[in-house]
Amino acid sequence: MNKRIVFWLWVSVIASAFYFYFFRSDLIWTSIVWLMDLPLSWRYAIFLILGCLRGFTLIPVTYLILLGLVFLPAWPAYILIMIGVMVSSVCIYYFAEYLGLASHFERRYSRQLIQLKSVLKKNELPIVISWSFFPFTPTDLMCYVCGSLKINIRKFLLGVFIGEGISCAVYIFVGKDLLLFIVYRILGV
Repeated sequence: MNKRIVFWLWVSVIASAFYFYFFRSDLIWTSIVWLMDLPLSWRYAIFLILGCLRGFTLIPVTYLILLGLVFLPAWPAYILIMIGVMVSSVCIYYFAEYLGLASHFERRYSRQLIQLKSVLKKNELPIVISWSFFPFTPTDLMCYVCGSLKINIRKFLLGVFIGEGISCAVYIFVGKDLLLFIVYRILGV
């Protein structure tokens, strides 16, 4: 398939995701209610698929974690989130390479790219772990950058696994307890 067609399909997926998020959130909530009525095995499967494809939309994993807190037990949600994060990270890494984003970045930002490559080459693992761990840094963007710069895939995946593993565990296990506390103590449900 032509790279240009793939690129524009990807842009249209992102635009559609933003459209539904900002202008048709009612459809999202309807889908969530529908999802909660499904058997647990179906919810696991849908959650895993969403986790694997989420990275292409640039929607932060935090939203998927919050969704998982609502309709999945904590441990399965954590395992499925991590599988989804790793699968989407690998896909994005190679997708950036496939689209040739490196050559695009090199033409437009050659000086900055040289500096970024230098910093990343010296500290690949700590940078990827840090970037993946902090909640307000978009991990998917880092996946695109690392893929386009051809950063060592093993170090990249190890860094994503450690950083996202810690932050997702905090979100899921502390978040689940916090959510239960709010529901039972504060709301009195």
